[in-house]
Amino acid sequence: MSNLLFDRLFKCHEGETKSFLIFADGSEQSYDNFLKKTARFANVIQSLGLVVGDRLAAQIEKSPEALALYAACVQSGIIFLPLNKAYTPNEVSYFVGDSGAKLIVADENFNLEDIAHEHGALLESLNTDGSGSFVEYSQNASEKFETVTRAADDLVAFLYTSGTTGRSKGAMLTHKNLLSNAETLVNEWEFDEHDVLLHALPIFHTHGLFVATNTILLAKGSMIFLQDFSTDMVIHSLPKASTMMGVPTFYTRLLDDPRLTSDLTSHMRLFISGSAPLLAETHIQFESRTGHRILERYGMTETNMNTSNPYHGERRAGTVGRALPGVDIKITNPNTGKKLADGEIGQIEVRGPNVFVGYWNMPGKTREELRENGFFITGDLGLIDDLGYLQIVGRNKDLIISGGYNIYPKEIELLLDDQPGILESAVIGAPHPDFGESVIGVIVADGSQPIDLDVIEGALGKNLARFKRPRKLFVVDSLPRNTMGKVQKNMIRDLFGSTFQG
Repeated sequence: MSNLLFDRLFKCHEGETKSFLIFADGSEQSYDNFLKKTARFANVIQSLGLVVGDRLAAQIEKSPEALALYAACVQSGIIFLPLNKAYTPNEVSYFVGDSGAKLIVADENFNLEDIAHEHGALLESLNTDGSGSFVEYSQNASEKFETVTRAADDLVAFLYTSGTTGRSKGAMLTHKNLLSNAETLVNEWEFDEHDVLLHALPIFHTHGLFVATNTILLAKGSMIFLQDFSTDMVIHSLPKASTMMGVPTFYTRLLDDPRLTSDLTSHMRLFISGSAPLLAETHIQFESRTGHRILERYGMTETNMNTSNPYHGERRAGTVGRALPGVDIKITNPNTGKKLADGEIGQIEVRGPNVFVGYWNMPGKTREELRENGFFITGDLGLIDDLGYLQIVGRNKDLIISGGYNIYPKEIELLLDDQPGILESAVIGAPHPDFGESVIGVIVADGSQPIDLDVIEGALGKNLARFKRPRKLFVVDSLPRNTMGKVQKNMIRDLFGSTFQG
């Protein structure tokens, strides 16, 4: 018997002296040493009384120990629940209570003692520098651990959605979900043992933990493991890397630095972006400066990666590429579920071995979003163009209905972004007494020239039907974003959503 994910990603590296993790100070950790630490951690988890299927919640800073904790959960058959380090104690309380986590591993600075007591969970500490009670227990633990048998459909992790439209949902991911996606990405992006991935992403999220880490593990490559994104550290590390995965903010910050040149990146083979839309202007500027065209892809908490622009072939700015092998994508009418023709905007549905098996303790919500035929209703709106590339136009919840007309914010945002002096924009619907909703535009200046709202409104008037035109435009210093770079439109609605009321 075997443990599907552990055997394919971790066990195959036993005894391997090759570097798995490379740190900012130049030190390294071999695959074999990492796996010995993993085994010690797995023994600690077992000694604390956790059994197969129990949940372990982790609110910890990024560190090699944090990565080993994930691996130890896989090895011991424990369901891993990584939590954003920015979550408040109240939010953590919900996740621990909902998941029934038996053990919380947390940084000492997060002060979760009351929460652990409230939910009857054990609490152990694991700090950024590798200290803490959990690590202390591991010092005398064995470096051997009998890996627990786990099959393809067994659960390996819960990832909680952001919960901007209601209670956060725990997406249940299986060994097959994670392994199938890693296998596909290794093949599609041509990763191999010679790759060194520049890793500056957080590891509480699918992007940094599953996409980046699992891909490198399967390819038997190495990672430059940075604590977080720092322009200085990334530029310092780029000459030692071959690939980089990032969010759009990484690339815009690099473009702000004159040290980003074609010479600096000449040895790189691939830059990948995801977790939030990449502006077409960023594509253009990055290619102009470096000669590299960023590869954009599309994934979700519930599905890992669904689509990708090609490694070989045209990488189309403004799109997230075609469906990955083994993944089915279709665009459907949100009201009827009927498949729409290419070029028509509708909801994006996804099916494949990467798609999660449901939401923890939410059978009703699972039935609403996961069809019997295996298609997951993503909540994203998009269209498939003439070459089969997927374009995402927004979230279903962001759709604006004004006077009975459907308005897609992305169409207006693209026009706003093209106007002189505008760096980026966000469009929302605000309640309106006559039309139900009306369009509000929020823009960020790029500093190149003063913003003339009359000129912008005139340009929109030439390109948009009257019902689509923003009735109000506001200039702000920046758009609110979460840790993965996604614009938080719920926060913009809080600020400007009452514009037409009262």
